[in-house]
Amino acid sequence: MTEASVIGVPHGAPLDKDKRNWIVATCAVGGAGIAAVAVPFVSSIQPSEKAKAAGAAVEVDISALKPGEKMTVEWRGKPVWIVKRTPEQLAELPKNDSLLADPKSERKQSELTPAYARNENRSIKPDTLVVVGICTHLGCSPSDKFQPGAQPSLPDDWPGGWLCPCHGSTFDMAGRVYKNKPAPDNLEVPPHVYLSDTRLLIGEDKKA
Repeated sequence: MTEASVIGVPHGAPLDKDKRNWIVATCAVGGAGIAAVAVPFVSSIQPSEKAKAAGAAVEVDISALKPGEKMTVEWRGKPVWIVKRTPEQLAELPKNDSLLADPKSERKQSELTPAYARNENRSIKPDTLVVVGICTHLGCSPSDKFQPGAQPSLPDDWPGGWLCPCHGSTFDMAGRVYKNKPAPDNLEVPPHVYLSDTRLLIGEDKKA
């Protein structure tokens, strides 16, 4: 760039040295200011890796989730399952009580089941289950076995739920563990709250 092409100086006019230095310094400071503003703005859009590791809440859109389907999101490095249960699956839950180790979710309530999920469905909304997909035995991830009926490693009257392939623990469609299985407890229900009918916030249970 020639001296005559500097902003504010007509072509062919002599450039005062002090004015030139002032223009260059102003541009440099202005550019630095833009960069300083841009970084915090971008950072505010998405939680930092440190915040994620510390357990930053995760907002989830469940509008596309249909009955009988499951979606998985990550929170605190753990898989969290969101399951839209069918009316048939909900109807089976009370029938399982006598077969379960902790049907009313009374064990380790402060760790595993928030007060708003201490019901037959273990959920805020009856049809939508939110649980951490980690077996309470040795930390394996159970497999979906939503289809009822006889299947390998499952009873002939299986009502639907999860099977942990590592040591055979089974859980019903509310994440409750069956009796006489290696897993000692029900699947964890993480803190969560509905921001709207179709948006969930996982990791917090109070609206901001």
